[in-house]
Amino acid sequence: MQTRVLTGITTTGTPHLGNYVGAIRPAIEASRRVDVDAFFFMADYHALIKSGDAVRIERSRLEIAASWLAAGLDPDRVTFYRQSDIPEIPELTWFLTCIAAKGMLNRAHAYKAAVDRNAENGEDPDAGISAGLYMYPVLMAADILAFDAHKVPVGRDQVQHIEMARDLAQRFNHLHQHEFFVLPEALIEEQVATLPGLDGRKMSKSYDNTIPLFAGGKKQLREAIMRIVTDSRLPGEPKDPDSCALFTLFRAFASEVETAGFRQDLLNGIAWGEAKQVLFERIEADVAPMRERYEAFIADPVAIEAILQQGAEKARAIATPKLAVLRSALGLRTSSVAAVSSSQPKATGKAGKSARFASFRDADGNFRFRLFSADGEELLLSISFADPKTAGAVQKRLKTFGAAGAVLQTLPSGIALELDGQLIAHTRDCQDEAARDHALSQLREALDQLATQD
Repeated sequence: MQTRVLTGITTTGTPHLGNYVGAIRPAIEASRRVDVDAFFFMADYHALIKSGDAVRIERSRLEIAASWLAAGLDPDRVTFYRQSDIPEIPELTWFLTCIAAKGMLNRAHAYKAAVDRNAENGEDPDAGISAGLYMYPVLMAADILAFDAHKVPVGRDQVQHIEMARDLAQRFNHLHQHEFFVLPEALIEEQVATLPGLDGRKMSKSYDNTIPLFAGGKKQLREAIMRIVTDSRLPGEPKDPDSCALFTLFRAFASEVETAGFRQDLLNGIAWGEAKQVLFERIEADVAPMRERYEAFIADPVAIEAILQQGAEKARAIATPKLAVLRSALGLRTSSVAAVSSSQPKATGKAGKSARFASFRDADGNFRFRLFSADGEELLLSISFADPKTAGAVQKRLKTFGAAGAVLQTLPSGIALELDGQLIAHTRDCQDEAARDHALSQLREALDQLATQD
């Protein structure tokens, strides 16, 4: 079973070297593992909390998407989308808002920090604080819970938000007597590489000391590196690699052999200007091929849009049926489904018949089952099971769910039924969206009927 790992990228700036080494590169490497189902989304709703500059947000969305794709993110392997392209996220945010305790939100670090700053300045506690900032943890919880993410990579300052997402998931599950949500876990990034900026402090847009990853091209990269602050040691005087920003930056891109060579050059007294040139050439060797891809993406925003829309379709194939289940649990189901679910026990279809399973054996000796509607129409075909007892146990579990508890995933050509995160059965291919919606309605009705049987 794969572990679903979800990563959000706030669209409020242009990526720099620190972003690449600390977040982009390790996340892309992790996404290539066969046991990881990686979700990457551009958190443009979150960006609205921090910035009201529409031009900046729009440009940042383009630059960040191009940066991740240029750095090697494979949209065919991962699910890569914009938060604002998934309408189920704000809908789920409202569902969670209605059960979120105000006391919990009062304790959120970002809100408390803003209140404390106002107190220090002698202002009203909530001066300048938007409801968006206050509700940030709920929106983040919706980002995670909409896709049943198992792990969320975060720094220690974000762990509280994952704990809040767990709290909201547990509360919803408890209130509605079913495990609707997976409880996410924080994947704490203890070993994240932190690069020094131009002034030796942590590279951060807040300090205005960043070295651009792609912006400004090769020339801007070299000019920035040449501005890195160093001490007054002259050529020929030994330099201490362990307290040298140049060495830390070099090590983040170089092999062990190259790193050992640069360390020795510093100990031998290489001039700072020459050392900066060596650093530039080493970083440029890695960045140049990515920059070429980045510039091609920036020049073709239509291609980026197509990739993001494809990612949104993949994401919504999970989120749409998820929200349909939640709506049903909240009493917001459609009339046709509500009529089925509110029927009396042992409800049946036409002529007293009800939905039923039928097991059979494949030519290869494995076991499968079909789900038929009350009218005898095939609704689902299961995967193969080596053991008939396993197939029977799955059928037994499905009989307990009902439509509200089943995990149904809409696909471009049909519907899949999942159990414990794994595909268990699927419908026949549907000719169009209307046929798929009809199949979904029939399937929900059948599952509700099964749940009323003895």
